[in-house]
Amino acid sequence: MKHLLAVSGILFCFCTSSNAAEPVPRANSVLSGLVAGHPRLMLKEVDLGFLKASYADDPVLQKCWQDAQRDADRCLQRPPLVYRKIGPRLLSVSRDCLGRIYALALAYRWTGDEKYAAKAKENLLQVCTFQDWNPSHFLDTAEMSHAVGIGYDWLYSYLDPETRSTIRQALIEKGLKPGLEVYAKNGWWAKSEYNWNQVCNGGMIVGALAIAETDPSYAERIVPAAVKSLPFALKSYGPDGAWGEGPGYWSYATHYTAYALTALDTALESTFGLLDVDGLSKAGYFPIYTAGPTGLYLNLADVGERSARRPMPCMFWLARTFHNPLYASSEHEQLAQRSAGAAHLVWYAARPPARAIRNKPLDGYFHGPVEVVTMRSSWDDPNALFLGIKAGYNQVNHGHLDLGNFELDALGVRWARDLGSDDYDLPGYWEAKRGGQRWSYYRLNSASHNVPMLGGQSQDPMAKSSFTKTEINGARPVAVVNLTEAYKDFARSAVRGIAMIEGRRAVLVQDEFEMAKPCEVAWGMTTDAEIDVKQGTVAVLKLRGKELTARLLSPKDAAFTVESAEQQPPQKTNAGVRRLMVKLPQAGGAICVAVLLSPAWQAGKVVDAAEIKPLARW
Repeated sequence: MKHLLAVSGILFCFCTSSNAAEPVPRANSVLSGLVAGHPRLMLKEVDLGFLKASYADDPVLQKCWQDAQRDADRCLQRPPLVYRKIGPRLLSVSRDCLGRIYALALAYRWTGDEKYAAKAKENLLQVCTFQDWNPSHFLDTAEMSHAVGIGYDWLYSYLDPETRSTIRQALIEKGLKPGLEVYAKNGWWAKSEYNWNQVCNGGMIVGALAIAETDPSYAERIVPAAVKSLPFALKSYGPDGAWGEGPGYWSYATHYTAYALTALDTALESTFGLLDVDGLSKAGYFPIYTAGPTGLYLNLADVGERSARRPMPCMFWLARTFHNPLYASSEHEQLAQRSAGAAHLVWYAARPPARAIRNKPLDGYFHGPVEVVTMRSSWDDPNALFLGIKAGYNQVNHGHLDLGNFELDALGVRWARDLGSDDYDLPGYWEAKRGGQRWSYYRLNSASHNVPMLGGQSQDPMAKSSFTKTEINGARPVAVVNLTEAYKDFARSAVRGIAMIEGRRAVLVQDEFEMAKPCEVAWGMTTDAEIDVKQGTVAVLKLRGKELTARLLSPKDAAFTVESAEQQPPQKTNAGVRRLMVKLPQAGGAICVAVLLSPAWQAGKVVDAAEIKPLARW
């Protein structure tokens, strides 16, 4: 790996040695470029030296180290790791171990204080005594292999030969051998297009390369298998960086993409062409554009209830690897408000100059198995208007029945929201085909989302949709999505249009149906706000001292109503959440439902009218 030290705020850039012509490695040649000695994974001694040399002149780097050291100090007081599963998962223990090892081992390497190394060694030996690392849920095994591999590599000079041997044997028996069994059978995660692929392959790569000089046969088999497997998932970033599982799983998948490719690069000085997979270089745009000014993500798919933009060290990796200062700048904005972790130091990128990130477009359009359009009135105003809408495929991994779903921020408040995931251990949670039990759960079916429902039914679980028109980054950004497949039991055509109007001060949501047979048409929006319906066609929403007015523009004879979104256990209860509704009983023929959503930017002043014209003329 070649190094270029950042000066005067220029990106701290580590160039990789991969190129598109490099072949998938053959088993008998994969270790020909193995870097001798330890540590050789993620952060080699020369890299650490560069960080220390930059430390005095970089306040953010100082903060990153101080945050990481505080984390290490907390780890010194943590109780022993124990084998405890939650449902079918040991994952929380594996992740706890991983966090502890990165923090403690980095603190030892930075300070030389053996109290950190001793505690890391204690944690490593604890997990090495576990009966297994739960290979039936292989994420657990992969993350534990990652933790143990990094600990072995970074603490190598501190560990005595007997301890090294103990750790190697546990890593082989409980991590690498179970992984090789999956590769031999071409197991499902080796062919997966989503996060399991990167996590499992990344853990196996780190574990195998940590012990490659003493036990080379594992790396000689695992690295070629992983390099063959990773493109199945990496191609899911194409063509422009979107991630079908949503922004929350984008973070998990992309961190392990970074771990896997960094380990290959630092240990073997090659990434075997994997950096050239279409869309990967653009991946950093997805979390930037899908986060609203409230800090909350466009909450599509199985994400946390209030999934918010948080520090993500992989943004530094993307910035350095693809020389994109916007990614680094975005992460620096997060670190100004929140704590850094050890991985921020592994991939640290200095703050780029302001001139490097000028003229960032307000709106974004992402393609792929999920299509997303986002619009906003400003990047710098925390009270800005933000709108996101999704299309794509209802069968995408972790997906909900929510094609056409939108979310809206304004005045520092999220007005139209998505409730997020429910408990993964609910019976049948993963039964996602047509008729699957997954769709009986409120948070996952259409009834909780900001989408229409026809005939009281959720969208077709097998439906696909796409944007038929997008005009963004102008005065009146527009997105129109064809939802016909989602409602084919009742409608010959179903189209939703959404636009920012009046100088990006209000939002118009317009749905058009050509009904195949009469049925109830229900329009719904989920909100935490109190709702006061006035004169049927006007609803005033109030939340945290702010107001937003919803005005029903079409049909003229319809009215707003309010329903509760609360549910009974064992589902999540959604306490206090409401639904603003429009219901048209036995609607037939051509139907247009149009709702104007207008924040009260100043007391008593809202946009109270909008022209309604057919979506074909938008």
